[in-house]
Amino acid sequence: MSTLKLKDGTEIFYKDFGTGQPVVFHHGWPLSSDDWDAQIMFFLQKGYRVIAFDRRGHGRSSQTTTGHEMETYAADVAELTEYLDLKDAIHVGHSTGGGEVIRYVNKYGKDRVAKAVLISAVPPVMVKSENNPDGVPMEVFDDIRKQTLTNRQQFYIDLTIPFYGYNREGAVIKEGVQRNWWRQGMMGSILAHYECVKAFSETDFTEDLKSVEIPVLVLHGEDDQIVPYQNAGVKSAKLLKNGTLITYPGFPHGMPTTEAETINNDILAFIKK
Repeated sequence: MSTLKLKDGTEIFYKDFGTGQPVVFHHGWPLSSDDWDAQIMFFLQKGYRVIAFDRRGHGRSSQTTTGHEMETYAADVAELTEYLDLKDAIHVGHSTGGGEVIRYVNKYGKDRVAKAVLISAVPPVMVKSENNPDGVPMEVFDDIRKQTLTNRQQFYIDLTIPFYGYNREGAVIKEGVQRNWWRQGMMGSILAHYECVKAFSETDFTEDLKSVEIPVLVLHGEDDQIVPYQNAGVKSAKLLKNGTLITYPGFPHGMPTTEAETINNDILAFIKK
């Protein structure tokens, strides 16, 4: 296992395969780098250096007491990319990982990042407020916290249904995909997962989006039942100086898994452009 001990003692597990231009993958809540299997193999076989890591408190990384917010997540990425000496990199983030990407790129990545990709990502901000009337009500996130605290084992099975659009007519339900989601989630820390709900739902990435100048590809499924695309991908693309938006009718939140061929090829075309 490859791990990096950060300045505060946290150990971050990472995968580093291949050579060539680096493509770095940032996973969603409450998962791990294993959620990128379809992308890791695709880009490795295309000649890229592929890096994926487990966020602190997730997967095989340290189950820390502190640091479960976007500022620390981005700082952790900065330490990892410096250690691996990644330059001219493409950073790809799914869901919570998309927020992590845009915060990292804006605050730390200006000299190291060539392009970024946000997939089903949480920016600009998820939670409903006076400034974000189209957002998701706080009650939804309070329930996620409650279920994580009191019913995590079952909740992590149940959540796969809307996550992958398995509740839609004609959906092909794959139990292995559900079990793999559950496996990844249960590897992580209940404390990290509980506190990360606030990080992904309440962090405002508006200024990050406005400040980033590199090309950013925004991909979002129009049937995303977890992060509604109109309040996320559509708004993010408008805030970016150099953003490209692709939305997909009928695609779910977990489209990097269910629609891997389409997503991978669109990312590859963006990288090569």
